[in-house]
Amino acid sequence: MERAESAVSSTATDGDDETRRPEGPPATMRERREELTPMLSQYLELCEAHPDAIVLFQVGDFYEAFCEAAETVARVCEVTLTQREDSTGTYPMAGIPIDNAASYLEALLDADYRVAIADQVEDAEEASGLVDRAVTNVVSPGTVVDDELLDRASATYLGAIVEAEPTDEGRGASQAAALATLDVSTGECQVTSAPTDRIREELERLAPAELLVGPDAAVETATLGFETMVTERDPTTFELATAEETLASYVAAPAAVLEAPIERRAVGALLRYAEYTQGDDGALSYVSRIRRYDLRRSLRLDATAMRGLELFESRHPGGGETLLDAVDRTSSALGRRRIEAWLRRPLVDAEAIERRHDAVGELLDRPLARETVSEYLREVYDLERLAARISRERANARDLRSLQTTLGVVPEIKAALEEAESAALRDLRGELDELEDVRDLIERAIVSDPPQEITEGGVIRGGFDDELDDLRATEREGREWVSDLEARERERTGIDSLAVGYNQVHGYYIEVTNPNLDAVPDDYTRRQTLKNAERFYTPELKRREDEILSAAERADSLEYDVFCSVRARVAEATERLQSLADALARLDALSSFAAVAAGSDYVRPEMGADTLRIDAGRHPVVERTQAEFVPNGIDFTPGHVAVITGPNMSGKSTYMRQVALICLLAQAGSFVPADAAELPVLDRIFTRVGASDDIAGGQSTFMREMSELTEILHDATEESLVLLDEVGRGTSTTDGLAIAKATTEFIHDEVGATTLFATHYHDLTDLAADLPAAFNLHFTVSKSEDGSASGKTAAENGTVGDADGGNADDSNSDVTFLHRVADGPSSSSYGVEVAKLAGVPDTVVERAHDYIRAGSGGEKADSSSDGAKSEDANVDRDSEPPDGSSTDRGDTLAAYVDGIEDSDGYDGVSEEDLSDAERAVLAELRDLDVARTTPLEALNTLEELRRKLDE
Repeated sequence: MERAESAVSSTATDGDDETRRPEGPPATMRERREELTPMLSQYLELCEAHPDAIVLFQVGDFYEAFCEAAETVARVCEVTLTQREDSTGTYPMAGIPIDNAASYLEALLDADYRVAIADQVEDAEEASGLVDRAVTNVVSPGTVVDDELLDRASATYLGAIVEAEPTDEGRGASQAAALATLDVSTGECQVTSAPTDRIREELERLAPAELLVGPDAAVETATLGFETMVTERDPTTFELATAEETLASYVAAPAAVLEAPIERRAVGALLRYAEYTQGDDGALSYVSRIRRYDLRRSLRLDATAMRGLELFESRHPGGGETLLDAVDRTSSALGRRRIEAWLRRPLVDAEAIERRHDAVGELLDRPLARETVSEYLREVYDLERLAARISRERANARDLRSLQTTLGVVPEIKAALEEAESAALRDLRGELDELEDVRDLIERAIVSDPPQEITEGGVIRGGFDDELDDLRATEREGREWVSDLEARERERTGIDSLAVGYNQVHGYYIEVTNPNLDAVPDDYTRRQTLKNAERFYTPELKRREDEILSAAERADSLEYDVFCSVRARVAEATERLQSLADALARLDALSSFAAVAAGSDYVRPEMGADTLRIDAGRHPVVERTQAEFVPNGIDFTPGHVAVITGPNMSGKSTYMRQVALICLLAQAGSFVPADAAELPVLDRIFTRVGASDDIAGGQSTFMREMSELTEILHDATEESLVLLDEVGRGTSTTDGLAIAKATTEFIHDEVGATTLFATHYHDLTDLAADLPAAFNLHFTVSKSEDGSASGKTAAENGTVGDADGGNADDSNSDVTFLHRVADGPSSSSYGVEVAKLAGVPDTVVERAHDYIRAGSGGEKADSSSDGAKSEDANVDRDSEPPDGSSTDRGDTLAAYVDGIEDSDGYDGVSEEDLSDAERAVLAELRDLDVARTTPLEALNTLEELRRKLDE
């Protein structure tokens, strides 16, 4: 049933709160309602029934829009804006061709519009008066089903989010929100409930193309980190009674399938909207399985981690490979979407992980079986979407033949797995339903190469339907009689130029040229006069014509009915087809993992270990793009903190991401790029890498960094993996180092997460001596005193020639980055050398060395952060000014504090010299209980004290 419920759409992007308002009924037409022609009245009624969409109204071979909607269509689709004139006035009009509508619809969707397709639902030739039209489909970003608008390799989700209410009792009542998602193109429907922050995280992980929300959404949609159309729905849509009424059409006992009321409300609202978009019939019968899942049963990956690890989207401006690209060797669209789903939601159950590894290992060890399976999977069509089209009655005869082809390879795949030993492969083989009845039905009913159209005949195979065969025989015999008529009449009349023909206006005729009209027999009746000829018919020809056309018309109509009957019988097997599609998708994903392992030398990791050991690990993406990738290992107990130092460009970030990706791949079920690996089962991977800001959202780069750090410090557990890259940048060196040290101590003492912390704060390496579970790693460099490193240019081998190097005594050295990790701290960050490698002018490089030499011992000056942004102009407090005068220590309070800490004693400022405000700040500092203060509280306190001093 078509539901014209109110909806308002908007688009949430990174900091973009621009709202795309619906077109609404044309104001110009509403003002002249009583004067409108019947067609424009019909258009206005459809617009009023779908105020949230642009109505595209079929007029012949075009979809037309009028008035304000026409102006939008013309602008977005770049088509000509014309005018329609009638007795009531002149109206703007714009149209798009029906045969090429997909590209124009895509443009409208990309511009964040919802489109209602109003098709002619009766034959124009049979209509008495105005042709009836109805909205047959509402197209929105989350409800597209057209293959030309869908991404073959990725699922397109429609989501609905619901906030808990006091009336939500029973299981799940303690959860703050629920998220339901539906892939309308396949029928995949799933729901979960959790605290609001977890729901937001899941929302960003799945990134639905369209999100339904109530008036009081649990998640602030304007701040979501992905693009989506946000559609506000009427509050009644989310009410439990309404939701259960909708759910009753899909499951016999909604409360038994989904015990939590909040989850029933989310799924019910989702399905109700999806029905509305499918037109009058609202056909969603293929949504036969609604799955509830628990977020605790998969490795948590938030949007920050997915972006930082480049799982599905490259961070490089020009694009680049992602983890999905690196491990995707699937043969079908089914497998591609499944492997993406596995990477989005890796397992946390060690037994389930081992089960996948067993299957991958067997396929790796049996290359012939693996290649056979992959070869046959290449012949598998997109069975999930195919089954959905069949169920929606949108499939044509070619779709059924594609299904038959897919079913035809299932026995061959089963045969290739006949000797399977692993539990996963044995179970998969048992789930490969050959659907012989469906395959046989299609083979008997549909011709091998059917036409695209299903209403013009030529679809049903002869011998399938007796009545249809009789009609086709009558038609065929009549046409054979007509084809022989020309020869017979030439012989009977003696007119050699006589010809028999046919046109749609006059039917069959006998044509005689004017010079031969005297020889026309008496039984010829004139049908049409031409310039040089006359056309006739005979009583027998007329009888045969009626017989042929009647048989052909009846046959076409019957053939369409027969095809629809066959399609409906196939649709009865939708659940079996979906189960088969699921099995084929899993098999394709496992085969892909095995193919990658074989081609890229991946090994099976040992899971559930009490250590994190990777021998000669490699970055799965970077190694594909670099000819000589340097492997690096890691070996430490989970819960330890590794402080990683070394030059820029040495590979610290790559190394950390490499460790995370190896762990993620292992828990997704893949083998890993290493010589050997023993891995714990992680519950979550956190990343604080890279620099980005959100100015529109009110966050600077540093504030964004601190927000990400806050989430890590609050949510990480002993079973988490934390990657920290340059925490503390964007503020003064003193503040940044303090934050980095406090963070390291907090993770070490309070969290206990396995942590890799890459930094240029060399003072941070001293913590390894104070914290029992902390240790240092560094990336090595090679120095060549004669400046002749390997005979290559600096840029070619990562070597930098420099007058002074990183130290005052390295003036003739070249530095080569070896990209190899080793124990202990780095001696330098070689920031100036990297600057020269990047092409910074020699004058700037030399002046930088001058400043280093002016510091205390060169390397001491580097022990802060050569990459840190300082907000003050203070020199290192341990260095003396070149002229021997006292150092400018900034404000009086800073000078006083420096005096307290100066080992030689500093008597320039006493406490009596401080202002009242400064003494008040000092008193607060003295009263601060550092041992009971969290890093975040410390940051807030520091900021408040700084504000007081500024005032």
